[in-house]
Amino acid sequence: MRPTTRLAPLLSLLLPSLLTSAAQTANSTTSPKRGLVYISSKHASTDDPIWLQSWTDLSWYYDYTDKPAASIPSSSHLSFVPMLFTAPSSASSTETAFLDSITSQVSSGANITHVLAYNEPDGDTSTGGSSIPADTAAASWMRNLAPLRRDHGIKLGLPAVTGSPNGINWLRNFNTSCEALNENGGCEADFIPVHWYGNFEGFASHLGQMRAAYPQLPIWVTEFALPGAKLKDVQTFYNTSIEYLDRLDYVDRYSWFGSFRSDASNVGAGNAFLTQKGDLTDLGSWYLGGRGTGKVGSWADGGRGGMLRETMMAVVVGAVVAMGMGMA
Repeated sequence: MRPTTRLAPLLSLLLPSLLTSAAQTANSTTSPKRGLVYISSKHASTDDPIWLQSWTDLSWYYDYTDKPAASIPSSSHLSFVPMLFTAPSSASSTETAFLDSITSQVSSGANITHVLAYNEPDGDTSTGGSSIPADTAAASWMRNLAPLRRDHGIKLGLPAVTGSPNGINWLRNFNTSCEALNENGGCEADFIPVHWYGNFEGFASHLGQMRAAYPQLPIWVTEFALPGAKLKDVQTFYNTSIEYLDRLDYVDRYSWFGSFRSDASNVGAGNAFLTQKGDLTDLGSWYLGGRGTGKVGSWADGGRGGMLRETMMAVVVGAVVAMGMGMA
């Protein structure tokens, strides 16, 4: 008897499904570090419940503002991390809008334990940055953030600069400005956020550089992705990066930039958690701690990613209005 001969037809039928199953589970990992970069969209009513499923690996989120997303209830398993997105245009301003907002929320029972500060202050507003002079940011820090740490024990993240050399230089100038305002400690912080858009080698190098500059502070990677790359390259970068971040004991949290539909992405369809129809992509499901879905997102607008840019610009404009830009 040659059982292998009889099994051959059966194996030929089963092999494709076995390989698919293996591919779906190979990249399914879990981690308590994972969070969500929440991006509001016109599909919030159908897409946001995906992040709220009890089986997901997500434990925290931020939305670039001082207030939690309306579609994510405070009773969910996702803890909210507010952000002071920008600062008034004048370093001599006396506004305390962010401080007042967070203090009010805490007084009302909100469990706010961490706060993020200044989204890419060295970056241009056209790309989602807050474009803030270092001295202005330092002055606003002293008014709006330092009291939260001193009086409420809330942990503060240093400004989340871009991954370019300009980011490191901006942080140096910020530290100098902080020390001029508070010679006994400057702008005291508890962790440092990192942004990265590029290949893994550059990512690992940048993390090492930030660790060397701030060896006493844990790192939060609050944005990372591989822009404009082919799907297989994005997935390879994702898997390599996730495994690396989970191994690093000085990385406390991370959040992939991809919580949107592929047709709204401004970093390439392959980075999106959702297809243009709102279904989880392989990467999206992996990130949540699930199996691959076999679904791939695609551009619906020729790759322009206009919807996401419009959303981010709305965040910038909203922050400017809320902070009273131009007020002395």
